[in-house]
Amino acid sequence: MIAPTATFAGRTVFRIGYGALQLERLHDRRGEAVALLRRAIGLGVDHVDTAEFYGFGFANAVIREVLRPEDGVLVVTKVGADPDPGGPLPLRLAQRPEQLRASVEDNLRSLGTDQLPVVNLRRLDSGPGLRPEGDQVVDLDDQLAVMTALRDEGKIGAIGLSGVTLDVLRRALPAGVACVQNAYSLASRDDEDMLRLCAAEGIAWVPFFPLGGSFSGLPKVTEEPAVHSAAESLGVTPSQVGLAWLLHHAPNVLLIPGTADAAHLEANMSVGEIVLDAATLAALDAVESRSNEVPIG
Repeated sequence: MIAPTATFAGRTVFRIGYGALQLERLHDRRGEAVALLRRAIGLGVDHVDTAEFYGFGFANAVIREVLRPEDGVLVVTKVGADPDPGGPLPLRLAQRPEQLRASVEDNLRSLGTDQLPVVNLRRLDSGPGLRPEGDQVVDLDDQLAVMTALRDEGKIGAIGLSGVTLDVLRRALPAGVACVQNAYSLASRDDEDMLRLCAAEGIAWVPFFPLGGSFSGLPKVTEEPAVHSAAESLGVTPSQVGLAWLLHHAPNVLLIPGTADAAHLEANMSVGEIVLDAATLAALDAVESRSNEVPIG
């Protein structure tokens, strides 16, 4: 049986959390969004991933309404991009130190708190998505300087990284890193060396796109024959197999699957109960890993 908990920013958390991005699908049904997040907490979620640009602040507003101090939920947000309602994409890069500080202040206000427990610096050095250009190309040391200053001021509890390379992680280690969020799945395992370094350093590994995605560089885990075979033999869905494999693969993996559907939420939360035997794990481990290095935009 896999370990049900792991260490995250000095806390012991249930290894399956909730990613709040999908809450924006309920923008016009706020009551449903509130009920969904409350259900997640009731099912054992004790860490929630969010960002100010998720639904232009909607996700943060729902989190603020739902969470109470006694819930003991670790809220993880991110900076490096800001909402851009009128732009070609719903966000714009905000990599400069003064922008990172402003983004932290925005999250503090929208979440209604004096401290953000964990803030991920989204560097966008790797994985699918935009790449910084012009004045958005900022040296890591300059970014870490403002992030550590914010931590020293008590506005940030811990610093994470997102969309980074192995070299960037190594450079950042002296500053103290609580977690790394990169695109990673059974079918896209380019960052295996980084995952191992995180395990050795006691850093949580929090994959986004844990089942792949629609980008050409993110193959879909649910299309792999080995995944379908395992799902059929276990009586679960291919998506559940893909998530369960991540939990089995390394003890520092934390999941933050997002959904706007209550039934899907319950299915996600149950993957910790799925046992993958040695033969099934071997078959899944043999799935070919393909690159996720395809930028868009």
